[in-house]
Amino acid sequence: MAQFTVVQEVGAAATEVWAALVDWPRHGRWAPLTEVRTLTERPDGVGARFVGRTGLGRLAFDDPMTVTSWTAPEGDSPGDRAGRCEVMKTGRVVHGRAWFSVTPLPGSRSRVVWFEDVTVSPRRLTRFAGPLLSIAGRLGFAATLRALAREVEHTAASRV
Repeated sequence: MAQFTVVQEVGAAATEVWAALVDWPRHGRWAPLTEVRTLTERPDGVGARFVGRTGLGRLAFDDPMTVTSWTAPEGDSPGDRAGRCEVMKTGRVVHGRAWFSVTPLPGSRSRVVWFEDVTVSPRRLTRFAGPLLSIAGRLGFAATLRALAREVEHTAASRV
């Protein structure tokens, strides 16, 4: 298995950050070489399904996911309940689970925690390259969350 956790503080309210994170197609703006599309009529809540296609041409793969847990943030004040979304990855290449949480912080800020626990096929690849896959995943998702933060912060600042 490849496991990693990434934490990113964002200069925007938790509800704004949550809205960006659960706008599945929007992930393609932050994750390099990735396009995301929803597969269900409702893109939110438990049971929602979407797929990320990552790569170029014949080197691309699909990463289908189903939302298995969904709790939106209660508000934007410190002490309000954090939001949390968990997905099950059911693709031919990537399997496992991932979740993210969005916690309100003082000063209209929030903290995003992203966790992945995945196996890559062929499974023996993960067994031997798990530590390398974890490092690559951590670096890739750190860059993705920084891009998310820049976009959401820019949007929040433009409204002020």
